[in-house]
Amino acid sequence: MLTFAQLSDLHLDNGPRATARARQVVDYLRPLAGELDAVLVTGDLADHGLAEEYKELADLLDLPCPVLMTPGNHDDRAVYRQVLLGQAASQEPINSVHDIGGVRFALCDSSIPGRDDGWLADETLAWLDSVLGDGPSFVCFHHPPVLLHSWVDGIRQFGAERLEAVIARHPGVVAVLCGHAHTAGATTFAGRPLVVCPGVVSTLVLPVEDKREHAPGLALHVLDDERRLTTFYRTVV
Repeated sequence: MLTFAQLSDLHLDNGPRATARARQVVDYLRPLAGELDAVLVTGDLADHGLAEEYKELADLLDLPCPVLMTPGNHDDRAVYRQVLLGQAASQEPINSVHDIGGVRFALCDSSIPGRDDGWLADETLAWLDSVLGDGPSFVCFHHPPVLLHSWVDGIRQFGAERLEAVIARHPGVVAVLCGHAHTAGATTFAGRPLVVCPGVVSTLVLPVEDKREHAPGLALHVLDDERRLTTFYRTVV
């Protein structure tokens, strides 16, 4: 069994509001971190892609378990690489693969420099096809590849049929995990669960709801030995 947390859309800007909401969530997680197998952060780590914002993030997410991260549309690939990965600046997609407890996490960069919508580059899809094996795996990125019937639909991940074809070749994919919508959600994609993480900096609402501010949220995922995923959502006040 694998248990991990998912955060998304911290939008750290070195300002008091974003920092306070992020700290609420991390303070909730910290006592659990010794029991968690990982913490996954699905994009929009920084608000402006500045080095100071990524330094704040690194300090904040200093947890006693693996922390897996992927960029979002507010992130800057070059600065992200320099500060978080200790690599030379580059605008190439930031893709990474991590094996934890016999489960593979394939983290894909769905960002497009200078734009808010998402797209998986051909090189990213080829890389994903090469790293997905027969064992259980999660495909993770920032932009949802389906309509969510909310404001985010206009800046979702486009070209999703290309991703669907890749996932169809790999029956070991348990689920697709993303953020970007600033609200919790669950649907399907390529015949697998697609789980949307709530936002930390803000949680937006559907048109039928009132417009009051909501507390920051996170997801807790449990993958059992039958490869069945159960997701619990938490708001932190």
